[in-house]
Amino acid sequence: MFECLSDKVQSVMRTIRGLNHISESNITQALGEVRDALLDADVSFEVVKSFLENIRNKALGEKVIKAIAPGQQLIKIIHDSLIELFSNEKEFSTEKPLRVVLMGLHGSGKTTSVVKLANYLRNKGYQPLVVACDIKRPAAIDQLEQLAHADGIAFYSDRQKDNPVAIAKDGLEFSKKNEYNAVIFDTAGRLQTADALIEELGKLVNAVQPQEKLLVADSALGQESVSVAKTFHGAIGLTGVFLTKLDGDARGGAALSMKYGTGVAIQFIGMGEHSTDIDVFRADGMAQRILGMGDVVALVERARERVNKDEADRLARRFKKAEFDFEDYLSQIEQIEKMGSFTSLVKLLPGTANEQISERELSKIQQTKAMIRSMTVQERRKPSLIAGNRKLRIAKGSGMQIKDVNHLLKHLEMMKISMKKYKGKDGKVTPQANKGSQAVQQLSKLFGGDK
Repeated sequence: MFECLSDKVQSVMRTIRGLNHISESNITQALGEVRDALLDADVSFEVVKSFLENIRNKALGEKVIKAIAPGQQLIKIIHDSLIELFSNEKEFSTEKPLRVVLMGLHGSGKTTSVVKLANYLRNKGYQPLVVACDIKRPAAIDQLEQLAHADGIAFYSDRQKDNPVAIAKDGLEFSKKNEYNAVIFDTAGRLQTADALIEELGKLVNAVQPQEKLLVADSALGQESVSVAKTFHGAIGLTGVFLTKLDGDARGGAALSMKYGTGVAIQFIGMGEHSTDIDVFRADGMAQRILGMGDVVALVERARERVNKDEADRLARRFKKAEFDFEDYLSQIEQIEKMGSFTSLVKLLPGTANEQISERELSKIQQTKAMIRSMTVQERRKPSLIAGNRKLRIAKGSGMQIKDVNHLLKHLEMMKISMKKYKGKDGKVTPQANKGSQAVQQLSKLFGGDK
């Protein structure tokens, strides 16, 4: 979603880095390019004007530090201003029991966001229940039920009633009787101009008294997002925004426009279709991603929440001892996949925010998994057994060729050779080849292994 915005801003940043002095004239020129990038990304004019004026005032009043290039100083000012713009004064509630109402327009991704939020809260130690209050959209109840059951999330509905307020009250009572301490209410999508539906939503909110009232907003809304957010905020009193479809082709202006236009904090962002594709919104992380600096904190958070620690510890130990077989190889791929798509992970790495993983590279990962799964358990644990007819069987079983199996075997051997280079006699990582040593240490930290 931020590719358009990020691409344009980073192009401007490359020009700014080359500045050998800061003056009113070159600041005006640089900020003119930033303005064009923001407007092209569908950020509202009001937001752009205020944002750039803030940067201009800071830049002209900034004391030039001789040890830092002037262009870098200006980039830091822009970075800090983005953080200031995105900053959330209100954090998401940690109360127990917790009640959350999700609302939004038709097609904003609200129902899938309900299950994503339930998964997030479960990982935080809650026992969540989702309540289906959308009786307007055909099959909305069935969709929520299927998504919830697929992830083992408790679900409540009453298909006999046609009053969402009554369903919400009953769902709340059901949660109390069954000791669920987080209740998420899925409401009907509506047009912001539909006064009757907004009034109905207000009655539901008054009935369940939620601590959190989140607007689920499609990131593709662009400048219209401000009007939508203001309408819901004025009628309901939003406590936050759940921004969806950030993995799509929206131009990126919605996040900046909504936060500035309403003052309502962006609490969560949805990055894909899977129930685990949810991240807590962080102002510094979003600023870094827009400027192409990645978001390593978000990457580590994903690893901590989604990767099995016991398995990660085992892999890290075997990695350090250079005892790595195809079962470990497959487990490593599966552990990383739990953190999200490879494309989304790459965008969180510094210096790679705008690099695209080609379809060919992604298909190689799936081909590798297919070949390993075509092996017997004995072959995975002792790759030296794989020869002759075994290679042919693995190739046929995975839809690949013998040369592909040979390449995979060679790749595993090369990995083990690389591991041995950084393993001392006592099994610890050696200080030699500093770059490689740091890579091993970082991998170990990322997957929760011993330092």
